[in-house]
Amino acid sequence: MNLDEAQRKKVAEWIKEGLKLSEIQGRLASELGLRLTYMEARLLVDDLKLVPKDAERAKAGGTVLASAGAEAPAAPAGRVSEAAPGGGGAKPGGVSLSVDQIARPGAVVIGKVTFSDGNTADWYFDQAGRLGLVPQQPGYRPPPADLQQFQTALDAELSRMGL
Repeated sequence: MNLDEAQRKKVAEWIKEGLKLSEIQGRLASELGLRLTYMEARLLVDDLKLVPKDAERAKAGGTVLASAGAEAPAAPAGRVSEAAPGGGGAKPGGVSLSVDQIARPGAVVIGKVTFSDGNTADWYFDQAGRLGLVPQQPGYRPPPADLQQFQTALDAELSRMGL
């Protein structure tokens, strides 16, 4: 996606304001008429060599995800989790995330997430860059705060992996 100079300055301004990537994605749609998937917005910001504030905090903190200010221990390669390696659920009030080493057909990257209430879901990015979430319990909808924490952690982990 090529932006003109005015659009690039606008995106850089939003980054300086401290907007998160999902907020930038929304503003690209509402103010510039550019409808991008989350992954496309992430790649656009990366191409412009800009770093959103939420990505800076994740890198500076040394952890991808922390619950209520608690530092998470370093996770094994390819896995980001607040729980002990191998599962065990999330800490109360937190979200745990893992990235699988092998993707299923039709998906670029997949993994699992456990939300603060203990419910789990599979997540994936398809070949079009769309994020999908498949809860284990039919009809389950995670709390909005958990979704935001999940998306922030996922963005940071995928960046760390070079995806």
